[in-house]
Amino acid sequence: MTDDPAIGEILVGAEDLSRRVRELADQISRDYAEKDLLLIGVLKGAVFFVSDLMRYLDIPVEVDFMAVASYGSATRSSGVVRILKDLDAAIEGRDVLIVEDIVDSGLTLQYLLRNLAGRNPRSLEVCALLIKPERRKVNLHTRYVGFEIPDRFAIGYGLDHAERYRNLPYVAALAQ
Repeated sequence: MTDDPAIGEILVGAEDLSRRVRELADQISRDYAEKDLLLIGVLKGAVFFVSDLMRYLDIPVEVDFMAVASYGSATRSSGVVRILKDLDAAIEGRDVLIVEDIVDSGLTLQYLLRNLAGRNPRSLEVCALLIKPERRKVNLHTRYVGFEIPDRFAIGYGLDHAERYRNLPYVAALAQ
């Protein structure tokens, strides 16, 4: 697949991903020691990240998933968010950590935070593998950040373009 002309510059290599996910897991394990942590993975993009992150956590943790749509097959968020799959468990009184693949405009995450805050968790924080500061349209606190990347459409390590390229072991820019 590396000879695919749609795969552009590598933004984050596989070894850097692995190292940083371990570092984030160490920090989360310290911060949530003695707490009732629930990870909420945002499907489909965060599935690789949440899976790797969970393996490195050394605290008890539960996981649930939400699926939201704001892109379709486009390369820019439409700003309209739809919940395609909601949580299976109640989060009231729980310490909740949203695990997101990428935050660019912040509109989807803003919607998720508002929606989940209305369900009365004890705490609600965000762990994002990637952020694009140049694209941010809303001011959101992201407690844990893996990497800042430039304003390029990212693929790989769970991120897709039209449902392709999720299985790349690194994060690359979609070729222009």
